[in-house]
Amino acid sequence: MPKRENPFGWSTVDDVLQPKQTYDVEAKKAVALLYDQVRAPMLVAKGQGAFAEEIIEVAKAAGVHLAEDPVLAETLSYLQLQQEIPEEVYVAVATVLSWAYWLKGQTPQVLTERQGPG
Repeated sequence: MPKRENPFGWSTVDDVLQPKQTYDVEAKKAVALLYDQVRAPMLVAKGQGAFAEEIIEVAKAAGVHLAEDPVLAETLSYLQLQQEIPEEVYVAVATVLSWAYWLKGQTPQVLTERQGPG
């Protein structure tokens, strides 16, 4: 699939954000967040190396869009499982969530309810 620009200024290939640098697979970290649109997103999986690759493969198989952000993954990997993300990373996580909604052609339900009828 060719690269395409999106409103967030990132290049995407196969709907996966591409990192600017190549990282050692053994050092690679992956995290998974759950966002129910009621509370802050929550960390539901985290891993490094082979386990990170397994998290990525499970996400791909489930049709989840992946964002490669080594700094954000590193930061979120310090959280405990089932912990809500801290306010300090709201903007970074909101950007990734916005990108995922954009790829799906959707708007978060909370936003559409607040806007009210047409």
